[in-house]
Amino acid sequence: MTINIKPLHDRIIVKRIEEGEQVRGGIIIPDSAKEKPQEGEVIAVGEGKYREDGSRQPLDVNVGDRVLFGKYSSSEIKIDGEELLIMREDEILGIVRRAGAAAGSSGGKRRGK
Repeated sequence: MTINIKPLHDRIIVKRIEEGEQVRGGIIIPDSAKEKPQEGEVIAVGEGKYREDGSRQPLDVNVGDRVLFGKYSSSEIKIDGEELLIMREDEILGIVRRAGAAAGSSGGKRRGK
């Protein structure tokens, strides 16, 4: 996806990561009743806030990072027909780092039988 917008200062643009359709007990939950995911992928970042000395404070998040954000944080925007979120970096709760396949075979101690 090519995005034609650059956020200013410490703002970032995030695309929600949709989870698969949830089926619980054979009941399909309609879209209107589902909660929107609070995880997304950063697709654009600003250059950072200006400090008092005039230098820039770089952001801790980068394009491509998966992030968690608050339920009521951000503003929804629509660019090229796609719904995106724009928020300040301080509205991000954390960066998600998924453990890879190698992490499962880390050679940790096992409890014997």
